Amino acid sequence: MVAASLFDTDRADLVAMRRLLHANPELGLEEVWTSDFVAHELEALGYDVHRGLARTGVVATLRNGTSTRAIGLRADMDGLPIFEETGLDYRSRNPGRMHACGHDGHTTMLLGAAQAIAARRNFDGIVHLIFQPAEENAGGGRIMVEEGLFERFPCDAVFALHNEPSLPFGQFALRDGPIMAAVDEATIVVQGRGGHGAEPENTADPVVAGASIVMALQTIVSRNVHPMEPAVITVGSFHGGTASNIIPGRVELVLGIRSFDPDTRIYLERRIAEIASLQAASYGMTAEIDYRRSYDATINDKVQTGYLRECARRFAGSGTVVDLARPFMGSEDFAYMLNARPGSYFFLGTASGRNDKPLHHSAYDFNDDILPIGAAFWTELVEDFLKSK
Repeated sequence: MVAASLFDTDRADLVAMRRLLHANPELGLEEVWTSDFVAHELEALGYDVHRGLARTGVVATLRNGTSTRAIGLRADMDGLPIFEETGLDYRSRNPGRMHACGHDGHTTMLLGAAQAIAARRNFDGIVHLIFQPAEENAGGGRIMVEEGLFERFPCDAVFALHNEPSLPFGQFALRDGPIMAAVDEATIVVQGRGGHGAEPENTADPVVAGASIVMALQTIVSRNVHPMEPAVITVGSFHGGTASNIIPGRVELVLGIRSFDPDTRIYLERRIAEIASLQAASYGMTAEIDYRRSYDATINDKVQTGYLRECARRFAGSGTVVDLARPFMGSEDFAYMLNARPGSYFFLGTASGRNDKPLHHSAYDFNDDILPIGAAFWTELVEDFLKSK
């Protein structure tokens, strides 16, 4: 077993690396500096480094022994379009760009593991370290898979983690089956007939029709979807009009839709379109619906999750490993890697007890104390998965 103490002497180096990454965030498919940094570090460690998948993706391969058995570990590299408000010395140097989800920490932990794996060479097989761009917006994981990730770098199993500041420090939280939701987006444009606010009888008011659509949409989850089937429909944006005495000619609603079951996902799309069209028609108007599929649900393989659970228990102790009672309603494009290969995605608790900010908050900062633990666990997982028979 690899103890986190393996990295105690390197902790300062890990922290320095993470904070350098934090200060230089880049958005999805634009991670040029980050990609260069990651590739340089891996090449110096003796990995066979491949670049260009999903534009800025990096895959590093290390072989040892004679086995052809292979494991893939994935870390995401991109930041978010957020103005940082931490006031830290190592805050973002790129205005409007921020590592507000901890991808700087994920990348650092995998680079730390890369160093230990290469130095120890205590495995028999093939390690593929996947540094993925564009998790937050453009679906870099999907693009990498579509561009031949697993044809070029075959993996018997693939794993990924995400930090979670709401979970106790060092806790491993995992789950068989669905762990993150599918996410879709819909734009509804209600076409009415504008006019003077003092003469509503001469108009077809799309604000009223839009408000009716908003309320009717709430009945889909509460009255159409089975109570035991998770689903969320959120109207996150409602735009229309410019002044109190003007009835606009159109309004626009933007919806976020989340689900797990594929049949429920199809049903939500159909039902949203029906409600929008028929509600608008009842007011003498029309509704145009643009429905866009985004990330699939992230579904863990039962066998590989069971293996991950046992590995985490040996590493951290059974009391530190928990099974989530329910999946998270957030989304994750590691889903596409799990669609292509068996594997598992889990959360690693990072709560510090020092007014932890949630992910995607402008004052969030990754908890550096978890870096040695994450790097050591990745090392342990590789060495166990590829142990000599």
